Amino acid sequence: MTDFWAALLNTVSGALAEANALTAWEAVAVILAAGYLVLAMKGSIWCWFAAFFSTAIYTALFWKVSLLMESVLNIYYMAMAVYGFQQWSKGKQDEHGSAVISWSLTRHTQIILVTAAISGVVGYLMSNHTQASYPYLDAATTCFAVMTTYLVAKKVLENWLYWVIIDLASIYLYLQKGLMLTSLLFILYVGMAIGGYFLWKSTMREQSRALSY
Repeated sequence: MTDFWAALLNTVSGALAEANALTAWEAVAVILAAGYLVLAMKGSIWCWFAAFFSTAIYTALFWKVSLLMESVLNIYYMAMAVYGFQQWSKGKQDEHGSAVISWSLTRHTQIILVTAAISGVVGYLMSNHTQASYPYLDAATTCFAVMTTYLVAKKVLENWLYWVIIDLASIYLYLQKGLMLTSLLFILYVGMAIGGYFLWKSTMREQSRALSY
């Protein structure tokens, strides 16, 4: 029993030490990431600037704690920030850009099945050929986040529902790696993703009414 408590204390102490070392840059990334989400909820095109700089920082942070796919994912996010800005710039000439759209349940089912299959393959490869931590969960959150970020760039309403699930899984992953501030951010993300869904749904209704006149 003594060994158990000693091991637990060492684990907690190690996590806190690692968290302190990462805190400064992580705090900057958290602020920028929160700014991105608030702006995205409002449909503001400027969200992509916050996204670009936040993900640049997270690319380095995740590499440092051996979340390899999360690091690769953030390189992809940087590219998608550029793509998203270009996509949202289309349409009417104001800060909200293109219109919000919705995809069918059938299309989403196909997307989920394909993404889950790819996640399984990536997780297997990481488990057997890399030193990645939590390879299957890391692969799943990465693959679904890649797909969902594309939905954000296309302004697909249902992207927010995907983010709720991804964020819940990510909270567990980041807690295990001592990324405390990021874990707290993702708890906030869950609530904001739910709010984002209803805001975009309201925006889509307004767009439909405007087109009917």
